Amino acid sequence: MAVLAKIVRIGNSRGIRIPKALLDEAGLIDEIELRAEPGRLTASAVRSPRAGWAEAARQAHAAGDDQLLDPPSRNDFDEHDWHW
Repeated sequence: MAVLAKIVRIGNSRGIRIPKALLDEAGLIDEIELRAEPGRLTASAVRSPRAGWAEAARQAHAAGDDQLLDPPSRNDFDEHDWHW
């Protein structure tokens, strides 16, 4: 869906009104990330930096793909400072 929008004055800033149907189609709700490129603004949904990690970890565990890559190695901390 493409629509035309006018850039309007909002105080010392400028803004655009985005039709609800366009927001719904894009899945944008409350907060967006804006990026500027020559001749273009893009708006993207804001995602948590770790969104989806918990589910990915569950899937890795279910597939048996959550083992350590390197064997554990002992160090001075383990020998002298660590106490159960």
